[in-house]
Amino acid sequence: MPHSVWHECLRYAVYYAPRGRDRLLALGGSIGQRYLAPADRLIGIMGEAGTGKSSVISGMFPGLELTNDDEGVNVRPLPLIQMHRDGKFRAHTFHVDALFETAFVQPYEIADAIRDALRHDRRVVVEHFDRIYPLLKMNAELLVGIGEEIFVARPDLFGPFPGDIARAIEGTAVFRRMAHSAEDITSLVLEKELGYKPPQYHSDVPRGFVIEFDEKPEGLDIAELEAKVARIINEDVAIRREDENHIRVGEQVYPCTGPRIHVARSSQIENFRLAKELSYDALTESHCVVGFVGKPEPLPYLSRHAPDPRRISDRDLARPGEGEPGSE
Repeated sequence: MPHSVWHECLRYAVYYAPRGRDRLLALGGSIGQRYLAPADRLIGIMGEAGTGKSSVISGMFPGLELTNDDEGVNVRPLPLIQMHRDGKFRAHTFHVDALFETAFVQPYEIADAIRDALRHDRRVVVEHFDRIYPLLKMNAELLVGIGEEIFVARPDLFGPFPGDIARAIEGTAVFRRMAHSAEDITSLVLEKELGYKPPQYHSDVPRGFVIEFDEKPEGLDIAELEAKVARIINEDVAIRREDENHIRVGEQVYPCTGPRIHVARSSQIENFRLAKELSYDALTESHCVVGFVGKPEPLPYLSRHAPDPRRISDRDLARPGEGEPGSE
């Protein structure tokens, strides 16, 4: 399919938001390859602090200097603003955090600088794009929202608009943090308290996590595992970043590739539970511990008018004439 047709046919795509830096970088790279056109000049990014926006952007735009990243590093003066004031843009791609920069620059000047860069055929990647959109008065060519899930959209004249994406992810990142913290505590208990080998593979389910084993963990009592994890959650221990590859859960240090994507204390993990039995994935031949947090996942904001597949009955799926009186 031609690249332009692919873009024209895209309404929006939804991805699980992974929790490790390497997976976020890889997903960012995939999003860039699939949805970013060479001529795109304005890219809007939205999401709360600590959701991995910097990693996704770095994956989409390798080598781009982020002017305000998750480490709290900020570039002063902001290249986009300085070059706008100088009247000469000496770079091709710029990054700006529209929320952060309002502490230093008036919002109208940020909008003017973005428009000026676009007139000079420069590309601008704008974090918190929904904050500057009312002044900018133009939609991005690619919108990316990062919360519990990652929404990717190429808007047309009728949307989606930045506010639509912002509302789709609003308040959802907390479930991602809860799931990640519960996942790491579960892995810690499996290894440190129950003596199983450290799980090597992790994947995602809505508001939950999957811990995969190549071989069936013989003798594993799911109820016992759930009780031990629940005990740590109820103890309200602190969960904090130890370094780039570890977190500290209470007094225990444990490996983690996404040390910033956690709740601050274990008691903030709500409604933790494990599937009562191991799940078997025949495709990968793996045995899986599946956990959940929070309330069951609602429909995404952008799909509020779509049929809810969870309400479709077997009768709805029957072929015409099947399951109806007199059909036999």
